[in-house]
Amino acid sequence: MRAIVAAPDTREGFRMTDLPDPTPGPGQVLVEVRHAAVNAGEIRHLGSWPAGGVLGYDAAGHVVRGATDGSGPREGDRVVAFGVGAWARLAVFDVNSVAVVPAAVDLAEMAALPMVGLTALRTLRTSGPLRGRRVLVTGASGGVGRVAVQLARHGGAHVVAVVGSLARGAGLADLGADEVAVGLDAVVDPVDVVLETVGGAHLVAAWGLLAPGGVLHSIGWASGEPAVFPVNSTFAPGAARTLRSFGDATAPAPDLAVLADLVARGVLQAPIGWRGSWQRLGAAIDALRERRVAGKVLLDLD
Repeated sequence: MRAIVAAPDTREGFRMTDLPDPTPGPGQVLVEVRHAAVNAGEIRHLGSWPAGGVLGYDAAGHVVRGATDGSGPREGDRVVAFGVGAWARLAVFDVNSVAVVPAAVDLAEMAALPMVGLTALRTLRTSGPLRGRRVLVTGASGGVGRVAVQLARHGGAHVVAVVGSLARGAGLADLGADEVAVGLDAVVDPVDVVLETVGGAHLVAAWGLLAPGGVLHSIGWASGEPAVFPVNSTFAPGAARTLRSFGDATAPAPDLAVLADLVARGVLQAPIGWRGSWQRLGAAIDALRERRVAGKVLLDLD
């Protein structure tokens, strides 16, 4: 089968090659991948992958071999999947990492959602009821940000979307943002929940915007810069404020099904900002690094 693997000895950091077809074990399904997505974090950390390892996490396609123990989707089912090795013609996923895609939903759209959708959905869920609360999303033009804006609005929140430029804010109001701010300095009123994707000074500034009892979720560090908190900045009167990490991607199947249902009901749109053949991965990576993509990169495995 054809696959895109890590190649740390090359300038690109990846190569397309032929590999033996994978063999699923008990509790696993074999999926013919039709579409896969690229996450910015995957690109930033290309050099940390072992040489020859199949890249990618987000995929959608058809089950070509069901689990031998009888669990999970059946042969022929259209599925969305989250797991290592997604950028390949054939990929093996645990049954608790795949969900059946409703017939009315485009497979390509679902391929763009696993990592960013799980991150936004699970983070907002742990924030408690959202109705009537102010939810701030930094890096809102990215994949996680665009999904978070939609889900927070669906939950009844007042959504403040923060971007780096006016151009990056295009379309966010249509997705449900009540306010689109260029930079955190433009946010005046306190917020109850923050989904923070930038890190560095952004994280510190977002902490300063938290209302008493508020929660800041650190779910990304796109800046690559350290966060330096001024002395005593973590002390404040009133109900305690909280800084939380996020990294729980275990057993994603039920939440992948939730995301598919939201797409089917028209509540959620996949944040696809670039789409093309997987043979154009180099061009897609350049576009991501140069911040020319609003949302996710979608690859068609043609």
